[in-house]
Amino acid sequence: MSTPPPTLSTEAPEDGLERLARRAVAPTGWLLLACAIVWGLLVVQAPEDAVQGIVQKILYVHPPCAFAAYLGFFLTALGGAVYLARRDPAWDRFAISAAEVGVLFCALLLATGPIWGKGTWGRWWTWDLRLTLSLLLFLVYVAYLLLRSFTEGDERTARFAAVYGIAGLAVIPLNYFAIDLAGGRALHPENLGGDSLGEGMGWPFLAGVVTCLVAFGHLFARRLEVAGLRDRRAREAAEAAAAAGEPAWDT
Repeated sequence: MSTPPPTLSTEAPEDGLERLARRAVAPTGWLLLACAIVWGLLVVQAPEDAVQGIVQKILYVHPPCAFAAYLGFFLTALGGAVYLARRDPAWDRFAISAAEVGVLFCALLLATGPIWGKGTWGRWWTWDLRLTLSLLLFLVYVAYLLLRSFTEGDERTARFAAVYGIAGLAVIPLNYFAIDLAGGRALHPENLGGDSLGEGMGWPFLAGVVTCLVAFGHLFARRLEVAGLRDRRAREAAEAAAAAGEPAWDT
């Protein structure tokens, strides 16, 4: 009597992070739409700066993108630390997803900054300490993503990338406090304080911060969902290949 072939599960189970991300996609999407509408209305109604003119309204985009980038790189370090502690691939995917979305917002930061600089300083770029450290922050995490893309699925690389992502976090406080470190020699404006914004500018700025953070959350949930789906499909393919007696190749 022949031995029946091993049965395959129809679908690999979701992990907790993927399930949470999938459930968060729709609510964060609707919340993002509402926040974006409110943000847009507030920005349109916000007064123009008496000195800089309309170009000053990039304020409602530029710093919020920085906060979203900081959040992405903090979550990259968090995911890496938990991965090192638990060796759970779900947290490695968490770190990669956070880094990708963080790099997106860092790119927006670097794109909006020169537009503001051209309108106020008369030039697109200067090697000011804050600008230089922002570029360094971007390159640090682009290098992280390149490392992961060339060695996907390798556990040793995942461990190295986790340590790298944690170490890269050191650039964030340097970037944030760059104006203080420059000792008054920085061209970039100082960090915003409680009385830095003029009348009518506080609410649009706050709405910009909230909208960018919600946008980060939505994109992060989407990316984490896709990463989990790719992992489950890879496991299903490996299971099918094993059942058929064929070697499983990494894709």
